[in-house]
Amino acid sequence: MQDTNTKQNSKKDFVNNVFNSVFKKYDLMNDIMSFGIHRLWKSNLIDWMQPKLNSKLIDMAAGTGDMTKLFIERTNLTGRAMMVDQNIEMLNEGKKKLEHYKNIDSLCASAEHVPLKDSSFDYYIISFGIRNVTDIKKTLSEAYRLLKPGGRFMCLEFSKINNEIIDKFYSIYSSFIPHIGQAVAGDKKPYEYLIQSIKDFYNQEQLLNLMKEAKFINTEYRNLTTGVAAIHSGWKIQ
Repeated sequence: MQDTNTKQNSKKDFVNNVFNSVFKKYDLMNDIMSFGIHRLWKSNLIDWMQPKLNSKLIDMAAGTGDMTKLFIERTNLTGRAMMVDQNIEMLNEGKKKLEHYKNIDSLCASAEHVPLKDSSFDYYIISFGIRNVTDIKKTLSEAYRLLKPGGRFMCLEFSKINNEIIDKFYSIYSSFIPHIGQAVAGDKKPYEYLIQSIKDFYNQEQLLNLMKEAKFINTEYRNLTTGVAAIHSGWKIQ
């Protein structure tokens, strides 16, 4: 158990350091690396979610607040959102970007331990953050706890490509991303971590099974750009 805790703390510290070094260029690098496609992926998630007016969202690993902004706008400014991120620098960037919205709160906390009440939210989103958590099972358990009965969990994450030609192209392109990071953000190490974390992460079916283990039902996923990314969805019934 001690070895596990040590590894988890080491990963948490490492991930925090990664985002401490890239937060000022985070949005720019996302646009460059994905050719802006990440914005379409995020819109696809909100399209599938179809959030109701006056509903409540927890945006986990919220970063600079892209998903929160989309949610608030899709609810015609009637929704309320809680942005949560374990990295205070990223969270502050999001707060600055969305400071003119009055229905957004923020909290610095890890996905595994969120000091908020049970059954508080209608929707839980984690966008490009679940592969960075130290314990994915605890994260999913917390997501389930925080959702109201009838609430919905949605995850957007890089996944496994199901097209051989695109997979080869993507592998070649990925090898250049650290060099782009060095040129744009002045540091390639965070982007070396980014590429490795994508390679090491679960495939679509494996993540779906973890959601089922966490008691989510009606679980399903949709591939984006032939599996470069995927959206996973599940519901809490009771």
